[in-house]
Amino acid sequence: MLGDRAGYDHIPYFYSDQYDLGMEYSGHAPEWDEVVFRGDRASGEFIAFWLRGGCVAAGMNVNVWDVNEHVQALIRAGRPVEAAALADPGVTLESLAGEPAAGR
Repeated sequence: MLGDRAGYDHIPYFYSDQYDLGMEYSGHAPEWDEVVFRGDRASGEFIAFWLRGGCVAAGMNVNVWDVNEHVQALIRAGRPVEAAALADPGVTLESLAGEPAAGR
């Protein structure tokens, strides 16, 4: 605005809390190739990732907290992610996004 050439890199985001269900959704995926789940959908605690061209286009955490910044980092990274690694809770989201490990 007003001649400044600053970029706008905010990722679309919304959240909803409904009784014992909390959700945070980041990104925009009107089209996708695959949906990958991390966690246990039956228990209602999981993260869903919408992939387009192998890259994370959007993500939604359901009753899983303190991961939204990492989901957004995956979207911003814009690079392909192995679906198996994305689904594996033993692989940190930080490592998939190329973020430094916590505490470093």
